[in-house]
Amino acid sequence: MTKKILKQVLEEIKPEKEKVSEVEAFLKKLDAEIKKNKIKAKAVTGGSYAKNTWLKGDYDVDIFVKFDMKHANDDLSKLLAKILKKFKPETVHGSRDYFWVKNMIKFEIVPVLDIKKAKQAQNVTDFSPGHVKWVNTKGKKYKDDIRLAKRFVKVNGVYGAESYIQGFSGHVIDILVIYYKGFIPLLRASQKWKPKQIIDPTGKVGKKATMILNKSKTHGPMIVIDPVQPERNAAAALNLKNFDYFIKCAKDFLKKPSKEYFEYKKFDDEYFKKKGHLMFIDVTVPEGKEDPVGAKLLKAYQFIRGKLKDFEPVEGGWSWDKQKKATFGYVVKKKKLPETYYRPGPPVEMKEQVKVFKKKHKKTKVNKGRIVAEIKNKNRDLKKYLEKEVFSDKYLKGKVKKCKLTSLS
Repeated sequence: MTKKILKQVLEEIKPEKEKVSEVEAFLKKLDAEIKKNKIKAKAVTGGSYAKNTWLKGDYDVDIFVKFDMKHANDDLSKLLAKILKKFKPETVHGSRDYFWVKNMIKFEIVPVLDIKKAKQAQNVTDFSPGHVKWVNTKGKKYKDDIRLAKRFVKVNGVYGAESYIQGFSGHVIDILVIYYKGFIPLLRASQKWKPKQIIDPTGKVGKKATMILNKSKTHGPMIVIDPVQPERNAAAALNLKNFDYFIKCAKDFLKKPSKEYFEYKKFDDEYFKKKGHLMFIDVTVPEGKEDPVGAKLLKAYQFIRGKLKDFEPVEGGWSWDKQKKATFGYVVKKKKLPETYYRPGPPVEMKEQVKVFKKKHKKTKVNKGRIVAEIKNKNRDLKKYLEKEVFSDKYLKGKVKKCKLTSLS
């Protein structure tokens, strides 16, 4: 049963061959520009594409431009910008600036030094090609298992090391699948995990991890020794909530295997419509680095959900493709409130408090031994409330540029 499900999932998540040819064509063009500019460097694929673990629909491909060590003292980002001029790239600022070139596939092009030894590295990205090599050497038999594990954590919302997610990075998933020798063995092993779980694929650090590693990187629930940088905890970004939720999802799947664990729920399907009124908000995203912008979006999403309290929100979610737009979705039980509602006051025997309550409210009555006040609902209509009160709030405006209600069923 489980094997059949996983086989079906794999058939659906493996990428199309034409996308592979598009990547190869872009690499040739990029290498031609490197040669034209007479710079000693070479473009190679990185990330899940280079590891042959990428998923259908994930059309973001990492490319590393490996600069010869003779460029160690040069500004690699400036050199790369010169090479990419023809492609009209978008600059992404970081500890070392990198670039986006968008066609049918979005290419993330990162400058790195072509290091031969760890001590030659000047930036954490210089180690990235080594991660690819490690996966391709140690994980030859587990490429499909890595695909399954990635899809599993993505669908269940625990994928990504960004500060606003604090989940499992792709690199951590690679390590865990290879360490446990498969996707199902990983799920089974997770049932024995405890906070401060140590995973050491090098076999050299083990229980000494908490003493050897930087203390600021071992506060989380899991320590995963990076096989390329043994002094680094690859899972430092993971929080306890996502750690626990992965274990729960693994337990549920093992108990009752289903394709549902690998299928994204469409936010406009019948599942949500049965629960209430479905609404979507288009959000114009502020400019900036991914982590702080993502954190602002999360806070904006949570702020709006809090403001929907009277309309009884029951479900919600948000998406962001790292571009200028994001979408917030909510399911609420009510989209129009009654003209009035009753605010409970003190019990009638508390006479002094009752007097104070009556002074504050014009219409009161006794209900089940307690004084209650009849209050007019200021914001009865959900659409008007959002547009007049919520979207204009100073706090929200400090997080996002603009919000617009696009649909309310």
